Formats: sequence, structure tokens, C-alpha cells
Amino acid sequence: MIRAVRVTGPGREFLLDDEPVDIQIAEGQIVDIAPTGSLRPRGQVLDGDGAWAVPGLWDNHVHTVQWALAAEREPLGQVGSAAEVARRMTHVAPLADGRRVGSGYRDALWSDAPDLFTLDAATGDVPTYLINADVHSVWLNSAALRREGFRSPDGILREEDAFEISRRLNAVDPAHGDRAVQRAGEQAASRGVTGLVDFDMAWNAEAWPRRIAAGFAAHRVEFAVYSFDLDRAIAAGLHTGELLESEDAPSAGRGLVRVGPLKIISDGSLGTRTAACSHAYPGDPENFGVLNVPRDALIDALVTATGAGLSVAVHAIGDRATTSALDAFTVSGATGTIEHAQLVRHADLARFARLGVAASVQPQHALDDRDLVGRHWAEQTAIGYPLASLLDAGVEVRFGSDAPVAELDPWQAIAAAVFRTDDDREPWHPEERVSVNRALQASVRSSIRPGEPADVVLTGRDPQTSTATELRTMPVVATVLAGRITHIA
Repeated sequence: MIRAVRVTGPGREFLLDDEPVDIQIAEGQIVDIAPTGSLRPRGQVLDGDGAWAVPGLWDNHVHTVQWALAAEREPLGQVGSAAEVARRMTHVAPLADGRRVGSGYRDALWSDAPDLFTLDAATGDVPTYLINADVHSVWLNSAALRREGFRSPDGILREEDAFEISRRLNAVDPAHGDRAVQRAGEQAASRGVTGLVDFDMAWNAEAWPRRIAAGFAAHRVEFAVYSFDLDRAIAAGLHTGELLESEDAPSAGRGLVRVGPLKIISDGSLGTRTAACSHAYPGDPENFGVLNVPRDALIDALVTATGAGLSVAVHAIGDRATTSALDAFTVSGATGTIEHAQLVRHADLARFARLGVAASVQPQHALDDRDLVGRHWAEQTAIGYPLASLLDAGVEVRFGSDAPVAELDPWQAIAAAVFRTDDDREPWHPEERVSVNRALQASVRSSIRPGEPADVVLTGRDPQTSTATELRTMPVVATVLAGRITHIA
């Protein structure tokens, strides 16, 4: 039983008043809700002491291993120039494999451009790898380029070459990676996370059962399959929504891992200036971004996935890519999501809803990128980082972080969506702000009512009356997953 809590968010509409209630749980489900003291306690009792209860929170876009390993890499998000980044890496100790790795840099607003000479002069013969915050480009010194077998006149690799470097850096010893994921999962539970969609660029059908067998039980997981593993997934008989676990999985980990969608990266990113847009990037009249997957190939992939029982998650950031993705959903009859949808044509809003395609978005990106938009998308005519527009058009919206691009913390996403600012500036495009109720709905997969999974988060403040700062720093008193406590303050 969870005793003496006040329900807010999904499920609140079924209660008569705001008085505290007890939530009775059996076999991982909510079986009854009644005014505090009305139900006889059975089994373990978690005393909420008047805390607020919301359904378990989900992050619908996470690169799990890269997020987990970020703690071992030099953070570069606040560094303001290429020269300063190069100097910073001079003092970074190599990892056990001899590589220096930094991550999170944002070069799109720097006054100087990354170049090979600057990085070589600072880092010498130690292979040095710098991962852009958007993961769509990497900056390597000559030693790293030689080690990986790539060439680049400025040390920059983009799109598929950049993804290949990230895959190699993430391919650490499985035991090491699994320990990092375990720690990261516990951190996520401390912020109320009870589920995430894993977009790690690896064969996750082996990794997650292995982690569960080793004791991972922090949250639910839906894992993606990438195009380069589509044939392997079909041969293995994987179907979206299918429960995947080994017979030797501990009881706490049973029922947590399911097959997710096929992931397709159809265009680039704003930070790397490769998102496929209708209008050229300023100062670069030939650059409209890139469509990584041609129209016919995208349709073929969606048809194949649909025939195999897999839903699809199409990465589309620019408006041209979003339109192309919606065209492919229309022709193929596929189901799934468009990931990011950071620039959407007005006419495409209703198409999302008509097709039943969900928009999986990251509200914090709007705030992290607002200055980039002012410089690089000033001439675009589509809607930038829509939220209210999508919801008003009847589109299902799901929130995430794209961690490690943004912090894996649903309260950060909720605050960004509700207030559209995280500094002293006025809200950015306030017409796209959403209510707390809408933000919570986009952050959960269930409701607090009988028959729903017993995934519940207790908070120390009422989200409905919290300021932006209070939402971002929301105290999580406890996290309950399928009736089992995964975090308690």
C-alpha cells in the first residue's frame, strides 16, 4: 500500500476531491484507491505523508550506453570556443584504452571553427575524440583519425561517419558498460523514471536480457533496432511490444524489457547544420541540410518493418525531413513516431494526427537551441519546436531528453514545456507553452487508477502550483515500479 498521498496528473480526474488517499497494490497493479484509512493495509506500506502522487515517468528517447558513459568523458557543454576546447583536452587523462574523450561541445555559435591543426597542437599523439552535443559530428585529432582509419582535412566527421565513431567509443567491455548502465538507471529512478525507450546504436536484444540477468531492475525498457540490424531482427522474430527476457531473470527484473521500434535517422541536426530544411542555411546558399535516407529507400524500410511486425521511429529534425517521413508513413501504412520534429510545416500538423503518428519530442532542446535557431533557422518559415500546436492538432506527443544531449530528467522536460525558458529571458515562443496536465500526460504511459500498472512517483511539491525552478528541482520522495520501491529519499 502507498498511504496518504494526493493524486495529481493522470488519474486525478477520477477522484471526488483533493483529500489524501491510499493506493492498494497487488501483483504489480493498482487494485483499489480510497480515502486514507478506509482500506486495510496488506503487505509492505509506504507512508506518503501527504506527498503528491503522479504516474511513473518515461523518457521516450535515450541513448542509454552513451548516456551512461558520459560520466567518464570530459564535459564540454559550457566551453565557448574551439581553442578553449583544445586547451581543455590537453589536461584530460586518457581512458584505459588510451583514448581521450570529451563530449557535449556546441560549435554552432563559436567565433572560431574546429580545425585539425588546433587540436593536434594541443593534444599531440594521444588519440583525442570530441563528440558534438547533437552526436551528428565528431572532432578528432590526427592520432585518432589514424587509429580509426578515417581522413578529414579539418578533423570533423559528420553523420554516418560520426555515428560509427560513437559506436566504437561505446563498444566498451560489456561488464563495464553494464555497470555504468546500472548506475545510470538508479540515477534515473531517483528522478521518478519508471521507463525509457533505448536508442543505443547496438544489438540491444542481447544486451538488455544480459543486464536483467545480472540484476538490473531500475525501470522498464523498450529498445530500438537500427536499420543495419533490421534483417537480424526479422530473422530473430522480434516484434514491437514483445516481452523479451531470459528464464533465469531475477523476479525483480521480469516483465521490464520489450522490443521497441526500428530506428531510422532520416536527416541531420541543427547543431551540425545538416537538418534537411526548406530554406538554405544563412551564408551557405547551397546547404539545405541532408536527407540521409532517400524517399524510396525510406518507404521500402517502413514497408519491410511493418510487414515484420515492427513499428518505426523516424528521426526527422528539419521540415523537409518531417514531410518526407510523413509521406513514407502514408504510403507504407507503418505505425510509430517521428523523433524530434523540431521544424514542422503548418500543413503537416494535421497529417500527424490523421496518420496516428506520434511526435516524440524533447522540450529542453527548444531552450538549448533557441540561440542556434536565431542564427541558423531565421529564414525558415515552418514552426520551430512545436508543442501546443501539435497537441491542439490532436497529435499524441511524447516527451524525452535525447540523453546525453540533454539531461535525463523528466522534470526538466516538463518545466521546459510549461515555461519555455530556463534563464532570465522571456519565454521563447510562449504560444507553444503547454499546461502542467498536458506535460505530465506526455511524460507517462499510465494513470493512477485501478487496473493500471503500479508505477507511481511521490513528489515533495505539487507540480500544478510549482514555479519553473521548483519543477526543475522537483523533490522525488519515492519511485515505485510495479509495486516495488526503486528509489526512496
